[in-house]
Amino acid sequence: MPIRKIKIIVLIYILLLPFVSPNTAYAMHIMEGFLPPFWCGFWYLFTLPFFAWGLISINRIVSLNPKLKMLLAFVGAFAFALSALKIPSVTGSCSHPTGVGLGTILFGPVVMAVLGSIVLLFQALLLAHGGLTTLGANAFSMAVIGPLVVCGVYKISKQVGVPLGLAVFLGAALGDLATYIMTSLQLAWAFPDAAGGFMVAWGKFASIFAFTQIPLAISEGILTILVFNLLCTYSKDELIELSILPQEGAISK
Repeated sequence: MPIRKIKIIVLIYILLLPFVSPNTAYAMHIMEGFLPPFWCGFWYLFTLPFFAWGLISINRIVSLNPKLKMLLAFVGAFAFALSALKIPSVTGSCSHPTGVGLGTILFGPVVMAVLGSIVLLFQALLLAHGGLTTLGANAFSMAVIGPLVVCGVYKISKQVGVPLGLAVFLGAALGDLATYIMTSLQLAWAFPDAAGGFMVAWGKFASIFAFTQIPLAISEGILTILVFNLLCTYSKDELIELSILPQEGAISK
């Protein structure tokens, strides 16, 4: 990879790094020991097929074009940096971006099932952010459902003629929101309200993060566009090979 590409990648990571805090917090990742054993196993079983599929996809991508290893590593680092940001929310909790939109748009949702799961594993081990027993649940919401929504929104947007930049924004922002909707559903299934049942519980869990997560999703969409545009400048050849950009490198605005 040319030196100028490496410099821009290092610069982005340095800009994000000061926001990453190892302090313990009650974040939207479901914390260690919070879910009953049944639900821990349940979400592991639902996540593993996507993880296996993603490993096969990554192996195929790297085999066909080894030059894409650096770009794979970059989108993984981008997801780690963004999802480690912890923004104070209500009732002593935190919200955070997910960072999976960029990698999904470049490589597809199943690749992010692997990279997102690895990100969550390292955060659980190094930052006390999430947990090992709840890794399956957290991976399903952030590394499976989020990327699937990103992919669907991005592809539909492109099919109906939405400009590339707006398609990237919509995919990243709505994928972020989908992650938190899924997490709220997971918590509501595990802990239904004693009086109102599942729907009341879901409303309570979702409302806790609504105030911070909507502006966070918008911010993540904007940041993803900025980084995507930098990649269009400094990694144009790779994006052409991935069929993100047309052969001539023109970008719809």
